[in-house]
Amino acid sequence: MAEPLDAERELSPSLQEIASCVNGYDPKSLPVALAAEFIARLVPKVRSVEMLALRSALGRVLARDIVSSFNVPAHDNSAMDGFAFRGSDLAADADTVLTVAGSAFAGHAGQADLATAAPGECVRIMTGAVMPAALDTVVPQEFCQVDGERVTIPAGVVRTGDNRRLKGEDLAQGDAALVAGRVLRPADLGMLASLGQAEVPVFRRLRVAFFSTGDELRSIGEDLPPGCVYDSNRYTLWGMLARLGIEILDLGVVKDDPAALEATFRAAARDADAVITSGGVSVGEADHTKMVMAKLGDVLFWRIAMRPGRPMAIGRISNDKAADGHSAILFGLPGNPVAVMVTFYALVRDALLAMSGAQAQPMPLLRAASVEPMRKKPGRTEYQRGIVTRSADGAGWQVRITGSQGSGILRSMSEANGLVVLHHAQGNVAAGELVDVLPFDGLA
Repeated sequence: MAEPLDAERELSPSLQEIASCVNGYDPKSLPVALAAEFIARLVPKVRSVEMLALRSALGRVLARDIVSSFNVPAHDNSAMDGFAFRGSDLAADADTVLTVAGSAFAGHAGQADLATAAPGECVRIMTGAVMPAALDTVVPQEFCQVDGERVTIPAGVVRTGDNRRLKGEDLAQGDAALVAGRVLRPADLGMLASLGQAEVPVFRRLRVAFFSTGDELRSIGEDLPPGCVYDSNRYTLWGMLARLGIEILDLGVVKDDPAALEATFRAAARDADAVITSGGVSVGEADHTKMVMAKLGDVLFWRIAMRPGRPMAIGRISNDKAADGHSAILFGLPGNPVAVMVTFYALVRDALLAMSGAQAQPMPLLRAASVEPMRKKPGRTEYQRGIVTRSADGAGWQVRITGSQGSGILRSMSEANGLVVLHHAQGNVAAGELVDVLPFDGLA
């Protein structure tokens, strides 16, 4: 069973209170930006923290700032294999000739004290070795002419201070190496390892339950009677959720039966922090799903000014049989496959990351020239499936549409490598005009 996300759940604002804070709120035609603002005000954040071994923390959300307890690097050191010397010894407009007085190797800090050099002398030094006292410059060995203990540095190849890494250059003692809310990446693990951090405080994984509704849906492996289709939404949802690094509860396909729907909703509300459904929220569909949603919680049914993905349900549902009164955030998505994916990326993804404790991470948009004209009515946001390629001159990007943009054509999403985002106030697009594209590669 999922513990409550917020220890003061009873103080959470009602949906009506949230709506009153969103300027221009209209549930019958809600712009995407206002829907996102509403959801951001609605969703709570995971509170529970656990300690994980460093190699188990990839993709998890950091729960507390990590402060460096020492300088990284701990000493001035060489960035090159070469010769360390005083920058003041460099001749102004001529070659500089120095005499080798000793050597310094990485991992042998004591050698830096022993490898002293007087003016006119240098120390042979390896990458990472501590800089000997009073020496502030390193010349790479490949730039030098070496004759026994005599080193000649050609004029102009280095300046004072070159190729020296300063103490604390990477991290100063007391600085925050990483801040709470960061989704840990491979480079972050390396940073933590450089601080000797064997374990990391992370928020527990968000638990998300999801299921599909509809009498016409069949799971893979079942017979497919006339008029029925295999359920694809659970697989696309699973893929998108898996990339967020959260705990996933797949509750399967639920028929349009009030008792079955209520039992599934109650189980989801008991065991998960968020519940995602696909189907049953459009005008004209069987009312069972919407009826059960409304029965179990505080739920709003929106018509969002977007295409595809107009209908959506949002709110909180609870299993009132649970002793702790736990409730879950509900995202009721449309049933059409493309609409499910677009609505998820436009509104649900960021909400789940926020619930996971992650800092806001707006999805990056790429600017590309449209290969063809696009028809668009102002007053709604449209997401067209596009294929982005390099322009002919290689200087920029171009995008073309994948053909028919029907919300039930999942193949168009599979063929695409990004979504062309035509914004709320935007109108028709001429060939050659720049548009925003949300690339799929690297998208969590």
